[in-house]
Amino acid sequence: MSTEPETTENAEPGTPGTEVTPAGGAEEADTGQAPDTESGDGGAGEMSEAEGGDAGAEPGTGGGDAGVGQVSEAEGGDTGAGEVSEAEGGDTGAGGSDRGAGQVSEAEGGDAGSEPGTGGGDAGVGQVSEAEAELRAQQVERERIEQRKAEKKAPIESGTRLRGKAADLLAAVRAVESGEKPAATVFEEPRPAPRRPAPEPERRPQPVAPEPVAPSAAPAPETVHAVRQVLGEGGAPEALAPQVAAALGESAAEQLRADPWQLLRVAGVRPEQADGFARALLGTGCGPDDERRGRALTGWLLEQAALAGHTALEMPALLAALAQRGVPEPDAAVQGAIAEGEALVFQDALEEAGTAARSDEDGAEEDEERPVRVLVGLERYALAEESLADGLARLVNSAPKQDGSAADWERAAAAAQGSTADLIRAVAGQGLVLHTGGEASLAEPAALLNAARSLGLRAWAATHGPIGRNRFAALLGQAGRSAGEAADPSRQPGAAGGPAGEAADASRQPGAAGGDAPGRPAADAPDISVPVATVSGLLAGLEGPGRDADGALDLDLLVVLDAPQLDVETAALLTESMPDGARLVLAGDPAVLWSVGPGRVFADLLAARICPQVASRRPDPGPLGELVSGIGVGELNKVEAPGKELVIVPVRDAGEAVHRAVQLVVDSVPRAIGVPAEETQVITPGHGGAVGTRVLNAALKERLNPGPGRFGGFDPGDRIVHSPVPGRAMPGRVVTADAEGLHLSCEGETVVVPKERVEQSVRHGWALTAHQAVGSRWPAVVVVLPGDAAQALSRPWVYTAFGRADRHLSVVHGVEQALPRAVAEVLAKPRTTRLPVLLAPQVSGA
Repeated sequence: MSTEPETTENAEPGTPGTEVTPAGGAEEADTGQAPDTESGDGGAGEMSEAEGGDAGAEPGTGGGDAGVGQVSEAEGGDTGAGEVSEAEGGDTGAGGSDRGAGQVSEAEGGDAGSEPGTGGGDAGVGQVSEAEAELRAQQVERERIEQRKAEKKAPIESGTRLRGKAADLLAAVRAVESGEKPAATVFEEPRPAPRRPAPEPERRPQPVAPEPVAPSAAPAPETVHAVRQVLGEGGAPEALAPQVAAALGESAAEQLRADPWQLLRVAGVRPEQADGFARALLGTGCGPDDERRGRALTGWLLEQAALAGHTALEMPALLAALAQRGVPEPDAAVQGAIAEGEALVFQDALEEAGTAARSDEDGAEEDEERPVRVLVGLERYALAEESLADGLARLVNSAPKQDGSAADWERAAAAAQGSTADLIRAVAGQGLVLHTGGEASLAEPAALLNAARSLGLRAWAATHGPIGRNRFAALLGQAGRSAGEAADPSRQPGAAGGPAGEAADASRQPGAAGGDAPGRPAADAPDISVPVATVSGLLAGLEGPGRDADGALDLDLLVVLDAPQLDVETAALLTESMPDGARLVLAGDPAVLWSVGPGRVFADLLAARICPQVASRRPDPGPLGELVSGIGVGELNKVEAPGKELVIVPVRDAGEAVHRAVQLVVDSVPRAIGVPAEETQVITPGHGGAVGTRVLNAALKERLNPGPGRFGGFDPGDRIVHSPVPGRAMPGRVVTADAEGLHLSCEGETVVVPKERVEQSVRHGWALTAHQAVGSRWPAVVVVLPGDAAQALSRPWVYTAFGRADRHLSVVHGVEQALPRAVAEVLAKPRTTRLPVLLAPQVSGA
């Protein structure tokens, strides 16, 4: 039996030809994923935890001397080429065994036009759902990005010295530039922008809400009906009709009949399914050499690469993948996709390692022999990556405005200590600063934020999710009180005691344990006066300072936490939203899993070294901090856990793994550790299989909140995770359901999910995958490592899963020595991106 991991990994970067199953469908075994969680003899004979009876799950029975190096883990770490993130809806592949071909993944479905509009263009921001508001805000920002691109005066030149296939491809692009078809754009690296002082801005007017954007109209009933007829003729599930109509527009039926492979534009549809549909419609008129098939497969492979984290693919890898798919002339297929505007081609010069800088006099001659790599990518990610590079270069090359004198900043730094002082000094004189560190290091951005606000700056922080937001708000209050800067304690969240390394014990705050309990009072909702928001809420205008009259965020300093979770599109929206003269701090732990979406923004910036980098010198405290810190450098060490902070529970098979996990959550951890079940989080490698999230959630629901599941499989009080858009997971609980949809409480926020979106965007949340859990922490965590998931282990996944625990970590272990090998040897799989190349010519000294 195969695993449905949270990220599928099946090939080296740039080789998407290996089978990719976006949603764990019937062909899941072809993805090359690690087997699922149904192995036999994974018991670790050296484990010190009791193996028999219920006592084996009892925390603290020998946990102090348990060999952590003998624990094992399972998960496909960071996404390599051909991976599909868990957030893309791990169990909804077309033709899949769980939901059928007529359905799309939970995350991808959010973009399929199925979300009904909740208001017209004049609707207030507060009248729409958070997901809609976020999508609308992103649309506004993308329009602004496109407008800026159109205003650029300089001509675009590229590829003047290419030969062979690359030259043919560029010729195909230029051949259509004057025609009616969309032109394929080849980006030129912009000239370095000189460092310029930002003009002293006038005090901006009061923040204004972002202009509402009318939601996209749902497909007309007659269009859906026409598409349904075409799908029926071709033997495809008619349930796909609304998604096809949304993807192809009013003429969807005509387009689909003329080019059946357009069906691949619907999330979850696979090439072999599109081939069967085409044969049914076209009969003998179609074959592997059909140019329509080649173009469609080119776009589909690039989409799969984006799901795996790549913003572009190298040309040889794309050609090889097309050949593997039975395309007889891959070159022609790529050229056709470029000519139709469905893909873009780039050439990036490669710097040879160890080569000295060329002198001016021989530079032109040497450039003739300079190696290049040819990349092909989708327009949306190409534009986002270029816009991100422009925005970052603007921040780096512009001096921040003088808020507070140099002496004031120095006094604030002198009042701090160690790396906190380094961070304050760096932010004082730079527009872009990177900050790295573990959980304890969050005290440093908190001190920076308080110092900046004491100097009169409009300073805000943004986190990946609501749990992280509430935790940081508590830590911010503690840091302010410690420095004597909390002018109004009534505005700070409560219960911020404890050392900084424990994030002020914010996990014990209301809502920090995976959602609000039923009946929790509204007073537990986040205090909007605290300058902390989520990234999505900030961009959507639902949280934060709002925007000024120019459309920029109305702030002077923005500290973005969980920066490794920024994909290129989100990062581009953030940088484009920064006003001139503002400061941006990207902070995070570089050892955690990368973003669900394409790109590796934080890692690329760390490698590019275009701005100051401050590494925190605060170690994470306690046995768990020691354990996780060692994993980050490739060492799985034994740690002493006298307070039962760490417990290893060996298991022999999948059934025992499920039994032990449920026993830990329901009985052992509450009784021995004092952490209730609602504050304990289970983390497992994937959604499917014998020990995936679905099986574990079903078992936990039966014990903790049994019910008939009359609201689409959910009952009031169920613990859930809501994914309104790809890459976001909001833990919460079900409150009720009515004609409007499923009512959820997510960290104090009320969310109503329309009933047609419930299946796609809501899961039970007692058990999560590591990607869903990233950016959050709980008092107790149970990590389940099934025996046959060893192939999916990686250092980033182990680091992320183990690092979600504040006070107690139990490991249900069945993979023997696979865990220490993964921690020592299996690193994050590289992603193909262009950000470093785009930044280099724009940033002085890069």
